[in-house]
Amino acid sequence: MKQVRPKKNLGQHFLTDLSIARRIADTVDACPDIPVLEVGPGMGVLTQYLAEKPRQLRVVEIDTESVAYLYEHFPRLRDNVIGEDFLRMDLRQLFDGGQFVLTGNYPYDISSQIFFKMLDNRDLIPCCTGMIQREVALRMASQPGSKQYGILSVLIQAWYNVEYLFTVEPNVFNPPPKVQSAVIRMMRNDVTSLGCDEALFKRVVKTTFNQRRKMLRVSLRQLLPQESSLFTLHSSLLTRRPEQLSIAEFVELTNLVAAELSSD
Repeated sequence: MKQVRPKKNLGQHFLTDLSIARRIADTVDACPDIPVLEVGPGMGVLTQYLAEKPRQLRVVEIDTESVAYLYEHFPRLRDNVIGEDFLRMDLRQLFDGGQFVLTGNYPYDISSQIFFKMLDNRDLIPCCTGMIQREVALRMASQPGSKQYGILSVLIQAWYNVEYLFTVEPNVFNPPPKVQSAVIRMMRNDVTSLGCDEALFKRVVKTTFNQRRKMLRVSLRQLLPQESSLFTLHSSLLTRRPEQLSIAEFVELTNLVAAELSSD
């Protein structure tokens, strides 16, 4: 079977450098002894090295041409090639409800959606690794005070420790993307509860960063009534901007907002 044609509508950029593929595959070793799920294997450049590891491997691929290629070139994985859309899958059905490592050369246009799904299933995914757009990787790993620090940084770092591992140049892909790529690894931290309403935490983070140049007392008016006492009682916190807040301070802010909403 001939090689798979990269499809622009699926955001496919096939990695051609085998040494980088092996380095990405080795990132899953930080979380041994549990199965691996690879998202978007394409023609299996990463899959071939993951398959060498002594653990169960399953791959999920939405592109039917790639699925046919994997069937032909990885016959022993045939029963573990899933021709579905990862974003629509019930991850609890994959490994009998057990934990697994998530990895892949992720399609750049849906990488954030992939990580939000990871967060929704964080009890199943103690480790997530893979390659994404460098700009997104920098946002995920950035700390308070950085220009890259934002929604992804806070929501992911609330539950995972993020490592920016290395940068990958465009010339090792077919076709070359217009941006640099990066390989990251996320390991579940020890947090079992944020200490606040998680849904409200997400709303507060998203609301404030959607107006990241404004002080919190301005952006939070979308969530609270104008006469809320929060705007006067906690003025020192509310004169700051969202990129200045740590995760613990976002938790504190969420609890203050929750108290105001309940009293109202």
